[in-house]
Amino acid sequence: MYLTSETKQDIFKKHGEAASNTGSAEGQIALFTFRIAHLTEHLKKNRKDFTTQQALIKLVGKRRSLLNYLKAKDIERYRSIIKELNLRK
Repeated sequence: MYLTSETKQDIFKKHGEAASNTGSAEGQIALFTFRIAHLTEHLKKNRKDFTTQQALIKLVGKRRSLLNYLKAKDIERYRSIIKELNLRK
C-alpha cells in the first residue's frame, strides 16, 4: 500500500503542528497533495481508468476548497503552504 500510517504521520508532523493533529488544514492539504501525485502517476500508466480519474477530480476539489478556506481565514498560512508544497496558485 502506498499510504501507510507512518507516511501519514510524517506528512502531518511536517506540515501540521504535530503528528497527532490530523485535522489541521495544512496537514489535510499536504495529504491530499500526496494522494493527488500518486493518482496522477497511476493515470499516466492507465489512461482508461475512469474511476481513478473521478477520484482524482474529487480530491482536487477537496484540496481547492480547503485552500479557499485557508485563504479566507489566514492569508499567511495559505501562502506558506502554497510555497512548501510548490502549488501553482
